[in-house]
Amino acid sequence: MSSSTIQANGSATLLNENQWTQIKQIAGTLNPEQLTWVSGYFAGLAQGQSGSLLAPQAEVAASKTLTILYGSQTGNARNVAKEYQQKVEAAGIKAKLLNMADFKHKQLKNETHLVIIVSTHGEGDAPDDAVELHEFLASKKVPKLNDLNYAVVGLGDSSYEFFCQTAKDFDRRLAAAGAKPIIERLDCDVDYDSEVELWSQEFVEKVQDELTVPTSPVVSLAAGGKADLVLANQEYSKKNPFIASLLQSQKITGRDSSKDIRHIEISLEESGIQYQPGDALGVWFNNDSVMVTELLAVLSIDKNESIDLAGQAMTIYDALLEKLELTQSYPTFISAYNEIAGNAELAEKLADKAILRVYLSERQIIDVVREYPSTVSAQQLANALRRITPRLYSIASSQAEVEDEVHLTVALVEYDAHGFPHQGGASGYLAQRLKEGGEVKVFVEKNNNFRLPEDPNAAVIMIGPGTGIAPFRAFMQQREVDEAQGNNWLFFGNPNYTQDFLYQVEWQRFVTDGVLDKVSLAFSRDQQEKIYVQHRLLEQGAEVFQWLEQGAYIYVCGDAEHMAKDVHEALVTIVQQHGGKNQQEAESYLSQLRRAKRYQKDVY
Repeated sequence: MSSSTIQANGSATLLNENQWTQIKQIAGTLNPEQLTWVSGYFAGLAQGQSGSLLAPQAEVAASKTLTILYGSQTGNARNVAKEYQQKVEAAGIKAKLLNMADFKHKQLKNETHLVIIVSTHGEGDAPDDAVELHEFLASKKVPKLNDLNYAVVGLGDSSYEFFCQTAKDFDRRLAAAGAKPIIERLDCDVDYDSEVELWSQEFVEKVQDELTVPTSPVVSLAAGGKADLVLANQEYSKKNPFIASLLQSQKITGRDSSKDIRHIEISLEESGIQYQPGDALGVWFNNDSVMVTELLAVLSIDKNESIDLAGQAMTIYDALLEKLELTQSYPTFISAYNEIAGNAELAEKLADKAILRVYLSERQIIDVVREYPSTVSAQQLANALRRITPRLYSIASSQAEVEDEVHLTVALVEYDAHGFPHQGGASGYLAQRLKEGGEVKVFVEKNNNFRLPEDPNAAVIMIGPGTGIAPFRAFMQQREVDEAQGNNWLFFGNPNYTQDFLYQVEWQRFVTDGVLDKVSLAFSRDQQEKIYVQHRLLEQGAEVFQWLEQGAYIYVCGDAEHMAKDVHEALVTIVQQHGGKNQQEAESYLSQLRRAKRYQKDVY
């Protein structure tokens, strides 16, 4: 074949190299929706058509766009929304996908079809990127939405009191504004894939006739037999993790520390995986084989008995080791297990949600079975348990520094309860059960809500006690490589200076080299009065406010239930005291920072 001949779908065409180069350049700037339109447009030209390529009924459908909004704290809702967009577009429905933080509230009255996919965290709290829309719909400013058709999907954990509360709020508030539900709200537990799939199919069936825009098939172009117009580059994900290897698991707390915190290094060599400071690493783990063996023994189940798990045949032992959640307890297990066991005490706990929550918070699955043994089959046990979900860890490294590695800061969950030792699932796996060189399935969870400023001259304030220090190690590595000129201020806390100052040598080097300008430490057990990072913030309040007034970005990472709330209250107090504002004005000040992406949180 001559150099001037290009192939498309294996057939010679009349395109010369210059024409082919122009097509590739234009195609590289288009999104999937635009590519679809362009392919239809060219097909119409080939058939001698001019003007609009849409039939009258298609013009009507084109005026009705499906908007998909997501609010996500850890990335799950974002991923569900992206997959959902692909499903509806495959069905011929035009859809646009937006993070709620990027959606203009005034646009709401112009929408015709809206899908909201949102998670809930903490005590029924909306994720950070959903807060403003969530509050707007509860305000008196919300317009009449009589022309809006909507649907809501909530992601949550039934172990918590306010299960899918944010989704319930959106559903109620949209309905109160006059919007009409297309389909009943879906409240998903942690194992949500099959539920979302069924819901998506039902939704598409309900709106397909109204929203589908006929298009010509997409023309698939290839050069030299390889996809060139649309790169079929396989991405590693939660459903398709990369099999990495553990390089190192090193304890970085002292011998006498009350905590066992590990610095974990994992090789991503040959994966092509890219991540940014602020992203998280998803880790799939195996349960403890000793715990699995005991669980089967207590229930008198043969480890080699075969069960069916979502259409896949495997032994109950392998299912418990690799597929089913054992280290977290949840109401659905108690309910399913007691249908078989028929225990009156368990039935009483099920009847009182508050009592059940306390009971589950102190027990793993093995504790429940030890306390209430029963005769169940291998299949009944598998049916009662939910699937393992990967654990997400804030990445503690910059790829610009460590290249084909990814680093984590992992606190080993280890405690005695009810007369037996216990370990966390993923933390025990990474810290103790997985040997160096062992395989671990991982994927990167992007977190665009926790990013360094684009301006290298902007200052940053980092608040990260305990393992919340992880992303800030990545931040400093990145800012050092970038030679960023903006000032950096770290607030870090832990129990003891001599035992728990994580990455102490590295922080000292960052200070010596001029990368880190200020460090404020809060070691809570080194004096009679407990001191935490929020106390250090208040002590330095005048300077903190000065930094904020000069354009600094503030980041918070760590415990959502207590620390993040205490830090927020401290910031409100600082703005009040040093900015001359009342509480409402101080809250508004911080909301404006959040809208400008200058107040970001990575909390769990």
